[in-house]
Amino acid sequence: GGALVMSTLAVIIVSWNVCALLDRCLQTLREDLARTAVRAEVWVVDNASTDGSAALVRERHPWVQLETLGENLGFVQGNNLVLKRLLATSMPDFVWLLNPDTEICAGATQALLEAFGALPRSGLLGPRLCNPDGSLQHSAFRFPGVLQPLFDLGMLPSRFYESRFNGRYAASDYAKGTPFQIDHPLGAAMLARGTAITQVGPLDEAFFMYCEEIDWAWRMKKSGWEAWLVPQAEVLHHGGASTGQARPQTTAFLWESRARLYRKHRGRLQRAIVGAAVRRHFKRALATTDDPAWHAAYQDILRAWSS
Repeated sequence: GGALVMSTLAVIIVSWNVCALLDRCLQTLREDLARTAVRAEVWVVDNASTDGSAALVRERHPWVQLETLGENLGFVQGNNLVLKRLLATSMPDFVWLLNPDTEICAGATQALLEAFGALPRSGLLGPRLCNPDGSLQHSAFRFPGVLQPLFDLGMLPSRFYESRFNGRYAASDYAKGTPFQIDHPLGAAMLARGTAITQVGPLDEAFFMYCEEIDWAWRMKKSGWEAWLVPQAEVLHHGGASTGQARPQTTAFLWESRARLYRKHRGRLQRAIVGAAVRRHFKRALATTDDPAWHAAYQDILRAWSS
C-alpha cells in the first residue's frame, strides 16, 4: 500500500503571566506529541507578559514558535494572530487552541485525532477536562438559552445549577468512554478541523473576552459541522478550579459578550426574556452600589442589553 500520510496539527497557546504553568503545559504537550503520529507545529503567543514567560520559552522550549506582543491583546486576538496567518498560507488538518494552564495526559492528542477520523462531520472536539485533584470539570455545554443566564443572576434554584437546565451534560456521559455530541466544548482545550475554520473564519474579535468559543461553535453548527466531547482524551486544567473573585471589568466583559452572543444567535423572543431579566437585575445592583468601578460596569452591562 501507499505510505501513510501524516496529519498536520497546529497548536496555539495564548499566554499571559503564567510562566510556571506554561512550562508544565509545554513539557506535557511535547511528551504527548512524541507519542502521536502527527506533524505538529506549536505556537506560543505571549501577551506582553512581565514574568519572564518569553525568556522561558526561548531557553527551555526552543522547538516552539514564539510570538511576543508589545501589549496584551487578549485571548481572541492572540489566537487570531496565528489563525489568520494559517488561513492566508496553509491551513493544517487540525488546530488546537490550548490554554497555558493545561497539562496534556498521555494519549490525549492521539485520541482526539482518532475521533476526528471516526466522526467525519465533526468540526470541533473537546477532551475531558479534570481538576488538579482528578475530579471532573464540566468541559462541554449546551448553547445558552433562557435558563442559563437566570442561574447566573441567582433567579433559579441553585440545586439545579449542575443540571441540564443550566446547559450541563451528565457525569455519566463523561464516564462512558466514547465520544458524545455536544453544543460546544470549553475554550480551554478545543481542537478544530482545518476545513471547518476555513469555512467559518477565525474567532470573532468583537468578543474581547468570554463567549468567543461558543460563537465559533455556533457558526460551525450553522455551517453543518458537529461538536463532540471525547472522554478518552484527558487534559488537566488548573484554571477551572479557581474562579477567583468577581471583578467589575471582567463582569462587564462577560455580560457584554453575552449580549452580543444572543443578538447574533438567538431569536427576538429569547432576547427579550433574557434582556428583561438582565436589566432588572443590574438596575437593582446599580442602585445599591457606592463603588465607582462597579457603577461603571453595571452601566456598561445595561447599555449592552438595552440595544
